[in-house]
Amino acid sequence: MIIVSACLVGVNCKYNGGNNYSDKVKEFLKDKQYVIICPEQLGGLTTPRKPSEINKNNKVMSCEDEDVTENFIKGAEESLKIAKMFNCKQALLKEGSPSCGCNLIYDGTFTGNKISGMGITAALFNENNIEVFSEKEL
Repeated sequence: MIIVSACLVGVNCKYNGGNNYSDKVKEFLKDKQYVIICPEQLGGLTTPRKPSEINKNNKVMSCEDEDVTENFIKGAEESLKIAKMFNCKQALLKEGSPSCGCNLIYDGTFTGNKISGMGITAALFNENNIEVFSEKEL
């Protein structure tokens, strides 16, 4: 069983109310069992919501300087519960997201710059021996 970022399969849960639907993801998942999550919604954030990034102090801040770290942590913990419930060994997550980024995240300056790093949920999955990879790696 694979756990998948809901936005990648067309669920409108992205910060701006849209999604990140991917034909590559659809093709990859066509013969697999999977469960979908949106850690940010599971953490209590609305859709749409203000964009957020992880800053140099490892706080998740919205573009309006609101500290939403606790929402991201809660969403990661709830996502991990779901992953464990379904015995997921892999997670296909949205690259760049402050929750789901596997290799790259935005640098916290809201300037579009990306840096090496993991989102809150991706890091928690990794710590719990769930292999994380992004749609960019398909």
